[in-house]
Amino acid sequence: MRPASAILISLLVATGCHQTQGTVLGKITEGESRTIHSVKAGGTGSPVTLKGVMVEKCPVAGCWFRLRDNTSVIKVDTKSAGFAVVNVPLETRMTVTGKIAAYGNEVEIEATGVRY
Repeated sequence: MRPASAILISLLVATGCHQTQGTVLGKITEGESRTIHSVKAGGTGSPVTLKGVMVEKCPVAGCWFRLRDNTSVIKVDTKSAGFAVVNVPLETRMTVTGKIAAYGNEVEIEATGVRY
């Protein structure tokens, strides 16, 4: 095998095996991974980590969005974390970390960070 071919193949293998971490907004904190249903049912501590798809977002400022997993949908507030998701497309898979917040009968997540 020619040296140039060997170098090219090595580069292709190395870049093909590299896994990207994605884009992080805010600060990802360590939290126990939960489903949205279990968070809404109560009895889970904060912080939590949720994985799902962004299905709706604030159309003006991107200061909140709704996350859907295979169990339910929950509103995620990003204002207190100081970032917005205005440039993140709908249907993006993401991991959210944050605190559970209850407003009346509604349970939300106050995000500390997201990775997509």
